[in-house]
Amino acid sequence: MNDEQLLRYSRQIMLPDVDLDGQDKLLAARVLIIGLGGLGSPVAMYLAAAGVGHLTLVDFDAVDLTNLQRQIVHTTARIGMNKAASAAQTLRELNPGVKIETIEKLLATDELVAQVKLATVVVDCTDNFQTRFAINAACVAAKVPLVSGAAIRLEGQVAVFDARAETSPCYRCLYEEDSDDLTCAANGVLAPLVGIIGSMQALETIKLICGFGSSLAGRLLLLDARHSQWRELKLPKDHNCPVCSQCASA
Repeated sequence: MNDEQLLRYSRQIMLPDVDLDGQDKLLAARVLIIGLGGLGSPVAMYLAAAGVGHLTLVDFDAVDLTNLQRQIVHTTARIGMNKAASAAQTLRELNPGVKIETIEKLLATDELVAQVKLATVVVDCTDNFQTRFAINAACVAAKVPLVSGAAIRLEGQVAVFDARAETSPCYRCLYEEDSDDLTCAANGVLAPLVGIIGSMQALETIKLICGFGSSLAGRLLLLDARHSQWRELKLPKDHNCPVCSQCASA
C-alpha cells in the first residue's frame, strides 16, 4: 500500500475490525456486481470508495430518464448509455485506483459461471427471479458468497447466502421457481429505500472480504420503510432444495 492509499483509506484503516490487514484484503478482492440500477448504484460506489481492488460490472440495459430518480451512479447526460459503462465512468472518477471491468450484455450460463468463479464475492442487484436463480446456482456450485438485495414500493430485504458453510441456505431455499416478479416500473419504489438496501449489501460485502463481524448468512433482514421498522427472519437450509442437493452430490 502506498502513501496515497494509506491516506485515502485512513478512516477505515483506523477501525480495529479493518486495520491494514483488512484494507489489503479489500485491495486484493474481486467483486462481481450484477445489475447497475437502484441497488447496484450504492453498492458499486461504496465498494469503489472503500478500495475493493477489482470490480466487474454487468448490465445489458441503457440509462433511462425514469431511472435517475434512484439510480444515483448515472447522470442525465448519460441517458441512452449502457448502465455498466455509465457506472464505470462514475467509479473511475471516484477512485481511479480501482480496476473496473464492464460486461455490457446478458451473460450466458457458461459466461456467468466463469465470472462467478473469478469473484471473491458476488452481489446480486438484479430485479427478476430467473436471473437471481441463475446467479445463485452459479455461486452455490463455485462456493462463492452471494449478497442478495431487493426493493419494491416501500419494502426491502437483504440476505447473504454463503455456500462455503454447509449449514447456510441458498436463495433457492427461500424462493420457489414459480415466484412472481415485481418490477419498479409496475409498482414504484422510493429512492432512499434502494439506497438503504444497497448500502447494506455493500456493508455485508466488505465484512465478508475482511472477515469481521457476523454476516447475514442464514438470516433475512426485512425493511418496512413506511414505518422505519426492521425484522429479522432465520433462514434454515432446505434439505430438499434442488440446487443445494445437486451441488452436495456433485
